[in-house]
Amino acid sequence: MSLAAPDHRLEQALVDVTRLLEKHRVLTALTHRQEGPKRDLLEQLQQRQNLTELHARVNPLHPADLAHVFEMLMPDERLLIWQQLEGRQRGEVLLEVSSAVRESLIETTGHDDLIAATSHLDADDLAYLADALPEEVLRSASRQLDAGERSWLDQSRAYGKNSVGGVMSPEVVFIRDDQTVDDALVHLRQRGELPPQTDRLFVVDARNVLKGSVPLQALLLTDPRQPAAAITSTDDVVLRPDEEAEEAAQAFERYNLVSAPVVDERNKLIGRLTVEAVMDFNRHLAEQRALERAGLRKEEDLFASTWASARNRWPWLCVNMVTAFIASRVIGAFEGTIQELVALAALMPIVASVGGNTGNQTVAVVIRGLALDQIQGQHTSYLIYKELMVSLLNGLMWGGLMGLFAWLIYDRPALGAVMMGAMVLNLLLAAMVGIAVPLALERLGRDPAQGASVLLTFATDSCGFFFFLGLAKLFLV
Repeated sequence: MSLAAPDHRLEQALVDVTRLLEKHRVLTALTHRQEGPKRDLLEQLQQRQNLTELHARVNPLHPADLAHVFEMLMPDERLLIWQQLEGRQRGEVLLEVSSAVRESLIETTGHDDLIAATSHLDADDLAYLADALPEEVLRSASRQLDAGERSWLDQSRAYGKNSVGGVMSPEVVFIRDDQTVDDALVHLRQRGELPPQTDRLFVVDARNVLKGSVPLQALLLTDPRQPAAAITSTDDVVLRPDEEAEEAAQAFERYNLVSAPVVDERNKLIGRLTVEAVMDFNRHLAEQRALERAGLRKEEDLFASTWASARNRWPWLCVNMVTAFIASRVIGAFEGTIQELVALAALMPIVASVGGNTGNQTVAVVIRGLALDQIQGQHTSYLIYKELMVSLLNGLMWGGLMGLFAWLIYDRPALGAVMMGAMVLNLLLAAMVGIAVPLALERLGRDPAQGASVLLTFATDSCGFFFFLGLAKLFLV
């Protein structure tokens, strides 16, 4: 029997669930139209039969597939499916859905049901959901853990979501440095199961101090009588729990890691970071930065209420409105100049648009450099010089071309010169702002992408208009 392709299986699940939901709506509508004493009994029987079929269809689905289904449905449809899920399945789904959908599901679920859904989760999963769950639900669910796991959960929460300690896992397989390869193999067989992404065993001494690691491949190919210390690698990447998770993710990409040990200040092994956790963190970080570049405060549910979506978009819209008003006042200060030379009104948007495009290119380069840790203190001056030279070259080239067009269209050489001068000045300004804003935000401990586009647009629009209209007033009017 052949297995279905993942995409086909997911598509079929969505089709089946949508069909059952539509059937439920139709049956409910038809039942409400019935008259007579048996109406309530008929409604209960029909709904029970359809919900039983829906329950049988959704519970066997993989939690990741269910999460995708939830993302595609309206809130009332999500709630109907959520009510059909068993407690264990609910907890797994909460781990997979987006933060916006997770928040809506938790809000509509009672505390007792939430406790039932999360009580089977391990410490790693509870740490992932800690910020979303009510505190009393988290406390009740953590009581199912042993003392060591509860201690680890409290410790990981203290580090924060963006640190290595916040995304590390307590599932560590280690051996002692005085054991042989055969002892290590016996230890693995006694465990019966290895945690996901286990590519090596960590080697510790009697005080749990990390000494290195042994790749599983080396363990299998080495004489069982050999001491484990003889095949221990000591040049592994070792992480600290208070390090930035983004820096750890870069190390995973640079060295093609599957897992890495996490040690405390005394070099004692306390956990490990896996490639799965790194991928989840990178995906969340990329989504968050994309939202912030668009001026959104947090992840937004596509099917959220109108009021909630509107509030999520207010902050940067307010900033944008203020900056746009300032730009309009710059134009207003030159109303007399524009009235005397109407061509200025047609040409000045070009200056602002090209400046904004140049600034966005600079912002993208700088943010990428910061993300890859390529911009150090001694490199900043060269970066500024290089971007200014690039903008100057582009300004002379494309500004000259636009100035030539302005000359030919309006038959005024001086207008072409003003156009070229304004574009050169605005592109130089755009480069400076494109460098300064991300660097300043990064120095302040903020996301370099947050608000950069709004501030850049404000600078290139306002100053672009000022450069163009100011030069025109000086030389043309």
